[in-house]
Amino acid sequence: MHNLSLDSLRTLLDVIELGSFSATAERQGLSQPAVSQQVRQLEKRLGVSLIERIGRKARPTAAGAELAGYASQINVLVSTALDSMARHATGAVGRVRLGTGATACIFLLPPILRRLRQRLPTLEIIATTGNTADIVKAVEENTIDIGLVTLPVAGRMLEITPVMDDELVAIAPPETPLPARVTAAALSTLPMLLFEPGGATRHIADEWFARSGVALRPVMSLGSVEAIKELVGAGLGCAILPSMAMRNVGDRSDLVVRSLSPKLYRKLAVVIRRDKPLYRGVRETMKALKQLR
Repeated sequence: MHNLSLDSLRTLLDVIELGSFSATAERQGLSQPAVSQQVRQLEKRLGVSLIERIGRKARPTAAGAELAGYASQINVLVSTALDSMARHATGAVGRVRLGTGATACIFLLPPILRRLRQRLPTLEIIATTGNTADIVKAVEENTIDIGLVTLPVAGRMLEITPVMDDELVAIAPPETPLPARVTAAALSTLPMLLFEPGGATRHIADEWFARSGVALRPVMSLGSVEAIKELVGAGLGCAILPSMAMRNVGDRSDLVVRSLSPKLYRKLAVVIRRDKPLYRGVRETMKALKQLR
C-alpha cells in the first residue's frame, strides 16, 4: 500500500462528504486536530493539496476529488474482503440493519424476511422503525444499511429505487356510512383520526385535503396504525390509512373500507448509500425488497 493509511483515506472521504473537519471529528469520535493531522499526513505523503477551505466549508481540490474516487473503490474492496474472510471464518452471511415505517414493518416485511431467513438462515436481520426523515438520516450516517421509506426523499449520497405504490383508503365504522365518492369535502364533515404530524403518510393526506381547499383538524392524531383501526372500530371517527394495513380486515364487521376520490397513493422506495459495500446479506436483502416492483 506504499504507506497509505486506510484510516486517512476514510477520513478524507468523510471530510469531502460532510464538508467539515469538525463534523468528521464528531462522526469518527476523534478530536478536530487529529482529523486535520490525518489529512495533512496524506497530503505530505502524496505531495499534493487535497482539501481547501472556502469560508467555513472544506472542499476537495482537483487532486482530492480524484483521490476520493479511488478511496471509495478501496473502501468497497476492503469491506468486501473483510466480509469474505468473516464468512470463511464463521460460515456466517453477515448482518443487515433495515429501517422502515411501522406499517410496512407489520404488514409488508414479514413474508419478505421469512423468505430471506429460509434462504440465508445465518443472516442476522436487525429491523428498526421510524419516520422517513429519521430512517433516511440513519442511512446517510451508516447506522442503518437499507431503508424502506415513503417518497419524496433526496440525498446526493443515496441510491433511491421506487418499489411500489400503496393506495391510501378511507375507513369508517358501519354506523358512519361513507358516501359513494369519498372526497376530501365529504370527509371534512366527519370526525377524523389521522397519523400524528411529522410523518410522510400524514403529510400526503394533508396535501390531499389541501388540494381540495380543506383545512382539516382531526379529532385525534396517533402514531400507531393499529390504534387508529381500533378507535375507528369503536366508533370514534373515520381515518385514512395505507391499504396494506387493511388487507386482513375482511372478517371485521366494525370497519368499512373505501377508496378515496380522487385516488391517493404513497410511493415506497428502497434507499441505500451509493458507496455501501454490497456484501451478500445486504445484496440479497436489496434484491428481495426490489422484487416488490
